Amino acid sequence: MGWLPRSAAELFGAGATAEQAYDLLTVDVPADSWIASLETARDTLGCTYFDWLSAVDEPGIGFRVAAYVVALGAPGPGPAVRGLLVRTTVPHDAPTLPTATGVYAGAAWHERETHEMFGIGFTGHPGLAPLLLPDGFEGHPLRKDFVLAARVVKAWPGAKEPGESGTGHGTKRRQMLPPGVPDPNEWGPLKGQL
Repeated sequence: MGWLPRSAAELFGAGATAEQAYDLLTVDVPADSWIASLETARDTLGCTYFDWLSAVDEPGIGFRVAAYVVALGAPGPGPAVRGLLVRTTVPHDAPTLPTATGVYAGAAWHERETHEMFGIGFTGHPGLAPLLLPDGFEGHPLRKDFVLAARVVKAWPGAKEPGESGTGHGTKRRQMLPPGVPDPNEWGPLKGQL
């Protein structure tokens, strides 16, 4: 697959898969082989440059944690600069991975940010101190279940749907709340009043 010298399962172990789309080679690995996969990327594939690490909250699936690493000046056929996205998934109820700082020292800052924004723990990390959010901030704002209080207090700009002029004319569509906004009767200043 792509510029990999062997199959993903041979390189990264059982359960690893690879796909290439839009010139991006992605390898998905089981969470228990996260560190071994990053070591393989560095030592076997020559991906010595660590670019970034982050996550995506996938409801019903878990948190997809991804690290993008690069092989600079790679020998052999193919491009001289080869990027590789290594991905794994951790469950919502136990979002923990071992730290990648022993493989790529540059992962320390990225793991702090990912811990702060998603609540994913990185065991063995030298210091998961808050990085971006103000002191006393509660919650993890990039999780899909994070309640955006500003959207509850202030009406969403598109609150009026077509045909809802208040005159009773036109068809009425089902009311929809924008993402991150809970039912105002269940949370916020108007709780229980609607």
